[in-house]
Parts: sequence; structure tokens; C-alpha cells
Amino acid sequence: AIDHLRDDVKYCRHCMMIADEDVCSICSDNSRDHRTICVVESVRDVMSIENTGQYRGVYHVLGGVISPINGVGPSDLTIRELVSRVADLTSPEAMFEAEVILALSGDVEGETTSFYIYRQISQYGVKVSSLARGLGFGDDLEYADELTLGRSIVNRQIFRP
Repeated sequence: AIDHLRDDVKYCRHCMMIADEDVCSICSDNSRDHRTICVVESVRDVMSIENTGQYRGVYHVLGGVISPINGVGPSDLTIRELVSRVADLTSPEAMFEAEVILALSGDVEGETTSFYIYRQISQYGVKVSSLARGLGFGDDLEYADELTLGRSIVNRQIFRP
């Protein structure tokens, strides 16, 4: 099993997810929406989103977030590969609208990485969105920090009983 892991496990050439083929099972699934790319920090994030059963697009695994304190810069991540994918999606031959979902953490490093990626791909005219931020289901207002509470108010939704 360890030899198999060392010899046969590689990164998907499209999304950088761990796979035992050149293309992972998600990227090779034709029933998924290949026009929507969800950008995540790690393989663990892919598994978390997949477990919801709510997302049918494809992914792009960065392999971390920009963190100057930890010596991680943009060139240490797979941002260049993401930009290339977005350029291919928005080429003149592409006849559909593409979307990039920035599903990174809401901390300083995640926000910095999201901003950097946005700046890199905005020239392609792709729709860029991020995960909703705010109070979690069952959270108590009394214990919410100001930033989370503020985002919850700004991103409020119509109440539907």
C-alpha cells in the first residue's frame, strides 16, 4: 500500500487534486459543470465541499494560501495554473459564461490570497464569487466578533419561513 501511494498517486493535471490517474475522477466526470471552478486551499477542503452534495462544478487546489510570515508567496501555490485554466475557459472559442468561486478561509491570509487571485483573473471577464460569510447556523450573537457580525448584516438574505 505504501509503495502504491509513493509510485501511483499523483496530482491531477487540471485541478491539482490527489489522483491515481493523470486526471482525477471529478475532472473526468462529464456530468459536472466544468465552467465553474471552486478554488480551495487543500484536498481536505474538496472533501468537505463534496460531502455537502451541493456543488457540481470542478475544483482547483492551491496547496496553501499566501503567507509572507510563513514564507509562502504566490509562486509557491498553483495560482499560475489557475490563471491558465481561466484563460482557456474564457477564450473566444468558449461559448459560455465561466465562474470562479473563491472558497478560501476568511482570515488575513485567505483574504489576501483571494484578492491576489481576483487581480490575476479579473482581466478575463470571468464571474468571481466567494463563499458567504457571517454567522453560522445555531451561533449566538453574543459570542460573534464584530467582523463576522458586520458581514452577516451586509450579506443578509430575505427571510423565507
